[in-house]
Amino acid sequence: GDDALVSSQRLAEWSTRAPELEEEVALANVGLDLIGQARLLLARAAAADSTVVPFISDTSPVPAEDALAFFRDQFGFRNVRLVELANGDFAHTVVRLLVFSTWRLALFDRLRTSRDPVLAAVANKGVKELTYHRDYAARWVVTLGAGTAESKRRTADALLEIFPFVDELFVPTQDELVLAEVGVGVDPRTVRPEFDAVLAQVLHAAEMEEPPSRFSGFVGGRGGRAGLHTGALGLLLAEMQSVAREHPEGVW
Repeated sequence: GDDALVSSQRLAEWSTRAPELEEEVALANVGLDLIGQARLLLARAAAADSTVVPFISDTSPVPAEDALAFFRDQFGFRNVRLVELANGDFAHTVVRLLVFSTWRLALFDRLRTSRDPVLAAVANKGVKELTYHRDYAARWVVTLGAGTAESKRRTADALLEIFPFVDELFVPTQDELVLAEVGVGVDPRTVRPEFDAVLAQVLHAAEMEEPPSRFSGFVGGRGGRAGLHTGALGLLLAEMQSVAREHPEGVW
């Protein structure tokens, strides 16, 4: 759920700032889809293990999924670092969305057969949403890559900034391996061939070359899934969580 939550927050930052009104609406709709996925997945996580939910008070009206979103610090978040990076320009945003949605779509497609009925239902609905997200981003990457010299340069710069964070998407945690073994989750390594094929096809159409693999690496072998993040996440959470933390038992 954290991947979708953080990604949706980044997309929300484009409100009033997108290059055209149509793109502002499109990015907002993608963000709303992701916040819907995040809410369901965080609620499922809380139901599976209530100890992960931050305690607010005995009388708190805050739902468990909201407590997870607004009352954890950055070290408690388990999102991949790709989604927390600052937006940059429009090319950066659509390149990241292409990478993220292609990867997530491949995972959700496999998750539809999960033995957990909640995860299977979320994935079944999410596949339709993520297909649109991927196709929207792909169209823009092709448009920018095969466009003017300036748009091509910006797309190339975005690829260089994004690709060091790609390999992390395919590094499984121990929990992911266990859940995959029992038919509940997905081992992310299994979707790498599909991901690579889609990216290669889009970049070819965009007349762009895939940057050399430059894995950004982990700190002591640990990354976003272990709660180790870039400084960008702390700034994002400070804004996203400010109202909830100021009024922790508020009812909206």
